[in-house]
Amino acid sequence: MTAADTPKAPAALDTAALRRLLESGDAPRLIDVRTPGEFETAHIPGSYNVPLDLLREHRAELRAHLDEQVVLVCRSGQRAASAEQALAAAGLPNLRVLSGGISAWQAAGAPVATGRPRWELERQVRLVAGSIVLASVLASAVFEPAKWIAAAIGGGLTFAALSNTCAMGMALARLPYNRGPRTDLATVLGALADERK
Repeated sequence: MTAADTPKAPAALDTAALRRLLESGDAPRLIDVRTPGEFETAHIPGSYNVPLDLLREHRAELRAHLDEQVVLVCRSGQRAASAEQALAAAGLPNLRVLSGGISAWQAAGAPVATGRPRWELERQVRLVAGSIVLASVLASAVFEPAKWIAAAIGGGLTFAALSNTCAMGMALARLPYNRGPRTDLATVLGALADERK
């Protein structure tokens, strides 16, 4: 792999800089790529919810509605960085990622719109993975081959870290608990178009 093949890190923007931009007359478009349930729990006022899987699937359609400065937001910055790569591949310039995501935003005491509280997706993954590992290790005291379930979960988590993807997280995001209000392409494009008027 050469230096030219190495993906560049997305341009980061810290909470203080984003707050200054939002207070100026040149506010960027805020795109929150978390699940609708996470977005409903807490989000930056004025942001738009475009879940990462929807963004990846429809990045070409979204490109036409995102021609100004765009700041991508998620819980910690990981999913926003993935969204930046997808949109950059579609030819969208002027992309930045909020460093530390909504977690850093809230820690700085910046304003948030809140709704029904839910566990964050990452916390749900830790609970499910940990519970499966614990149960399979305990079960292996009676049925020795159950230890391989724990090994499979460990392997999956290792792969998730190396590939920066999470199959368990994607599966959990589809649960009704995490869906929140319906977010589809037509709704997103309508909201983005309405602001331009």
